[in-house]
Formats: sequence, C-alpha cells, structure tokens
Amino acid sequence: MTLLGAAALLAALFLTAAFLTDPYDTGRSPLHLKQGVRPQGPRTAAASRGRDPSFNAAIFGNSHAQLLSPERLDGPTGLTFVSLIAPATGPKEILTTMDWFLRHRSQAPKALIVGVDTLWCTPDPQMPNSKPFPFWLFSRNVGDYLGGLMRYDLLEEVVRRVGYIMSPNPARAPANGYWDYEAGYRDQGYEADPALRAKLSEIAEIGGGNVDGPFPAAAALEKLMASAPAETILILLRPPAYATALSRAGTRDAAADKACRQTYADLTARRPRTVLVDWRVDKPELHDSNLFFDHTHYRQPIARLVEADIAEAIRKLD
Repeated sequence: MTLLGAAALLAALFLTAAFLTDPYDTGRSPLHLKQGVRPQGPRTAAASRGRDPSFNAAIFGNSHAQLLSPERLDGPTGLTFVSLIAPATGPKEILTTMDWFLRHRSQAPKALIVGVDTLWCTPDPQMPNSKPFPFWLFSRNVGDYLGGLMRYDLLEEVVRRVGYIMSPNPARAPANGYWDYEAGYRDQGYEADPALRAKLSEIAEIGGGNVDGPFPAAAALEKLMASAPAETILILLRPPAYATALSRAGTRDAAADKACRQTYADLTARRPRTVLVDWRVDKPELHDSNLFFDHTHYRQPIARLVEADIAEAIRKLD
C-alpha cells in the first residue's frame, strides 16, 4: 500500500508539473509562460505554431506540400502564413491540425492551403496512416490531453521545457514552421546516385485505386469547413508529380485519379471562396527530372511555380 501510495503521489506530482509547464505550449497552463517551443519535430511543434495569433493563414499537408514557403506566400498575398506541415501524415492528422488552428483564431483566418495528395483518395473511413501522431495533444477533451501527458518521454521534455522557460535567450523552433527538405534528400544521395535518378524513368501509379468511392476524407474536410468562417479562402492543392507518375489514359489508375479529382472539384464548386489548384496534370516542368528527387517530391523551382498559382488564386478571391 505504501508503494502504491508513493507511486500515485509521484504520478500526480509529475502530471501537475507537466500540466503547469505546458511542454508543447498548448496554452492550457494557467501560468503565463514564454511563447514558443524548443527546436523539435513538426508534429508536436504544431500545437504552439497553430495557436500563434500572429498568423492569419496556414498551410496544411505532408511532405508533398512541405516546400511551400510561408515567407514567399506572405509577400504576394499580403497575408501571414504558418506552415503546419508534418511529413508522413494523412487526412486524419491534417484535419486534426486544421481544427486546432481554426479554434485558436480570435478573428476569421484569411486563407487555408491544404495539400490533397493520394492519401485523400482513400475509401477507408478510418483514414489510416502508417506513422504515429499525437492526437491527444490537439484534442478538445482535456482528459485526452492529461492522459497523453503521462508518457515516459515527457519526463525529459518537462526538464527541457523548464530550461527553455528559464533561459534568457533559448533556441526556439522556427515560428512559421518552414522546413526545406532539399538538404535531406541531397544527404541521402538523390542528386548523385544514378540508380535513384533512374527510378524516375519508371512508371508509378499514384491514383489511389479508388474508382467508385466513397471519399470520406473529402466529406470530413467539407464538414470541418462548414464550421469555419465563410469568408476564409480555402485552397485545395493537388501537388505536383513527375511525368511518369501522371496517370495514363485508359488505365484503372487514371479512372481512380479522375474520380478523386472530381470529388474535390465538386467540393470546390459547393463551397464559396474555394479553389482547386491542380498540379497533378501534364505540365512541361513535370518532365524535367532535375526538378524532382522522386516521383512525388519536387524541388524549389517547382515549389515557386505552385506558390505563384496559389497566390494568384488568393488575389482573385481577396
């Protein structure tokens, strides 16, 4: 009984310390703490970035939208973007992050950009993905959040958080969340390795395979946006793919790609101030292998062209 009592007391003390220090800057602590978080992965840093009132627009998605630069979009649109991208996430995680951003705005956000890649074409209502995600961190339920704090890795994170708060000039995760993946791909040899470059010449099918529906991710997105301010601009981006990954006419892959595209085009038609920016179509730049690392991860020149299309779409609606 003494051991159980001591364990319960220690657990309660740890939970209290974790709640008060707010390791990921969720704003749930009653204390007025230093804004931001130490350098860390985007999954957890998004809690702090997503509630930062200095941003009135946001970019959501995975690595297929990761190169979109908040800073480069700010200038031509006159908005202030934050990137809430997290690599290897799907619609379930992205919708969770969108909900967090929306409910932490005191004023209607000006624009949301959502990268809708093949994962958004799934017929599975569970919208599964292969990588862990801290849903508890963004939950509307305080109990879920408290339960999530009871984790072994939070022991170290609380210590780091205290150091961040106490330091007069701590290292901070980039406020706008931008993360250029090009250096990482170069480090893996994608520029110099002939075998990796040769893979771009191989046909890849990325239509998703869902010809007949349903498309639960689209329905979930539309439901979420129904609760968002009507004046908020929504940009749905079908991200670029290399030419050999574009669907070939007459194939099942083409039928699946067409069905998914039409689903999001229909959503665009139903919701005012919504635009589908489609880069999953044949364009000259998509035939240049020097502008891609693999079939679905493009480089900065392509990102700038996509940003220009997005900025133009926003200007037309603003």
